[in-house]
Amino acid sequence: MTPARFIAAACLVFCATFVVDAIQTRPDAAMAAAAKALVAAIGDGPAREKLMFAFDDAERFNWHFIPRARKGLPLKEMTEPQRKAATALLKTGLSASGFSRAEAVRSLEDVLFAQSKSPTRDREMYFFTIFGTPGAERWGWRYEGHHLAQNWTIVSGKAVATTPAFFGANPAEVMDGPQKGARALKGEADLGWALLGVLTDEQRKMAVVSETAPSDILTMNSRKAAIQENSGVSFTGLNQKQQAMLMALVEEHANAQVPALAAARMVKVRANTASIRFAWMGATTLAPGAAHYYRIQGASFLIEYDNTQNRANHQHIVWRDFNGDFGDDLIAAHYAATAHQK
Repeated sequence: MTPARFIAAACLVFCATFVVDAIQTRPDAAMAAAAKALVAAIGDGPAREKLMFAFDDAERFNWHFIPRARKGLPLKEMTEPQRKAATALLKTGLSASGFSRAEAVRSLEDVLFAQSKSPTRDREMYFFTIFGTPGAERWGWRYEGHHLAQNWTIVSGKAVATTPAFFGANPAEVMDGPQKGARALKGEADLGWALLGVLTDEQRKMAVVSETAPSDILTMNSRKAAIQENSGVSFTGLNQKQQAMLMALVEEHANAQVPALAAARMVKVRANTASIRFAWMGATTLAPGAAHYYRIQGASFLIEYDNTQNRANHQHIVWRDFNGDFGDDLIAAHYAATAHQK
């Protein structure tokens, strides 16, 4: 074993132990340790050049969830030790549930390849990208491929931004083949329908804002999410049971992140529940081909869920922070504090 490989292996062992302990209380520290371990495992050369970008590079904002050419280092080009290091990094951002969803989404590329035989359907073409130096005052990383776009930004060595965060599934339910019956994003769908189902007629009149669902999430892959129309049934317009169901739905989305980051999301949500509205578009009866969309919007955040494509068997889901995507609010606060100190 060469000295470089020995150092990388030793780093992986040490970092793995540290990361497991840190994820629960200091996901920022766990991310930095895991990212450093991945960089060490990659070593110098072309692979490192694909993995690493400057924090201020415009590529940090170049996110999307469609099949396309991407920058970064794909799983396909990693050795087994490198894949283990990349997976360890991913698990510092995604919870066990979130990681399971991500892997289920990735496995659907096998279903799409069986249908189309297109080389663009490849479960190995999911990319890791690191922006800046792990552990620096400002750095970030991304995990992205078809129907997965997860972004994390770390500022001042502790604060973590978790958006934009996108999951998608095509098919939403596998209709045949080895994975028949599989539903990668089951909870986000079922809890939404359940909430709609307990609304009174009067509440439904407020919640259902259109008989036609949009063909996709409205914010798409925008750099900054636009605040949507302030329509739908309000949180304060729900009874206690319905409010609990709405919070359970929000938590289902939030809990894709590791517990500490999910909890931070929910603190922001609960800080202004009076601003939250639940809006529905499209079909209101669950049936094959029933195209539908819902959104949950509060003062600081937006969750969009769309299932309209491929005869309503194709989900797109995103969580956006109006001021916090890509850590914008954290970076602004960091600069303000630095200027004040000077």
